[in-house]
Amino acid sequence: MTEMAKGGNLPVPSAALQVAVAWQQGPGTPDVDVSALLLDAAGRVRSDADLVFYNQREHHSKSVRHLGKGQTPGPSGTDWIWLDLNAVEPGVERVVIAASADDEAFGRIPGLAVHVATPEGAPVASFAIGDASTETAFVFGEFYRRNGTWKFRAVGQGYASGLAGLATDFGIGVEDTPPTAPATGLWNGPGGPDELTVDFPPYVHQGRAKQRVTCPPNLPPGRRVVVDIECRDSISVSIYSCDAYGRSDELLLDAYADEVHGRTLATVPDDRPLALLVEADSPWTLRVLPLGQARRVDRTVHGAGPDLLVYEGGQGVLSFAHQGESNFTVWHYLRSTDPDWPDDQDLLVNEVGRLDVLAPVQGPGMLRIGADGPWQISLGG
Repeated sequence: MTEMAKGGNLPVPSAALQVAVAWQQGPGTPDVDVSALLLDAAGRVRSDADLVFYNQREHHSKSVRHLGKGQTPGPSGTDWIWLDLNAVEPGVERVVIAASADDEAFGRIPGLAVHVATPEGAPVASFAIGDASTETAFVFGEFYRRNGTWKFRAVGQGYASGLAGLATDFGIGVEDTPPTAPATGLWNGPGGPDELTVDFPPYVHQGRAKQRVTCPPNLPPGRRVVVDIECRDSISVSIYSCDAYGRSDELLLDAYADEVHGRTLATVPDDRPLALLVEADSPWTLRVLPLGQARRVDRTVHGAGPDLLVYEGGQGVLSFAHQGESNFTVWHYLRSTDPDWPDDQDLLVNEVGRLDVLAPVQGPGMLRIGADGPWQISLGG
């Protein structure tokens, strides 16, 4: 790994990279939230959509995603960004990696650093912050274009005005009321922590065609996880769970499109690592993420293709619209509080083609979407 000094720069692969902002956790140590800003040649965002963080987890270009918090051996904390430099739009010249700390001073947080690696974990660059003091937001580093290639610069610049001041400097409109942190409090089942707070480092695997993927053993046994797949130029993409003998078991995702970026739900077995069978005609990237990284149903949610959403409301009615031509399905998974009874599953919608329907929901849970085109889900009628 190349250990960088403040102000230094180095070439990086024009491909997919994982970026982790890291720190040492401990009693009274503030938490750190990473963000990424996509800037034009003038050093400004083109709109508020060019900020990727915990409340806006994916850029519309698919080039930047917030993967969330991970756990590493020992007391280290990490918050992760996925960056695909090949997919960055031509109008974007820089991708800035920044972080905030809930209006707490970064000087109170030991072990601050940013680490850049390939999806397989091969180190690319590392930059440690050793001079933080009263700043409440920090720019750790930036990726920038130079003569048709990408480079990474170790920045290490702090802002005493917090994330709001940092965002304003880059052209983002800041509301008086700050965004809320990721929601918690769902499914406090007996004998275990809240599912949405169960954490682990994102697992990423790149493959091609048909391949069985065995996930690492650090995934939480018996817990549900998000399975994310990205694939281009394939006739179809399917994901199956595997039984104890490695045979395909349950169909988790099935998509037919030239470009697929979909999500689904899987449960880690109690007695063995999670194994998944991926079938596609072209290269693909598979990610396994904590359940808390799924999007929330908040008023109106838009999507396209397969997805996984968290519904935290009570009993009520949801509105579903679909603009595709093929099958549109919505499964509602409710976590049972009885350890001897499996989770409830309710098929809310199972229709073909374009539609606009209402369906009742019984309470909080996960919504697994199957679709071949744009869709919309809204609270109420």
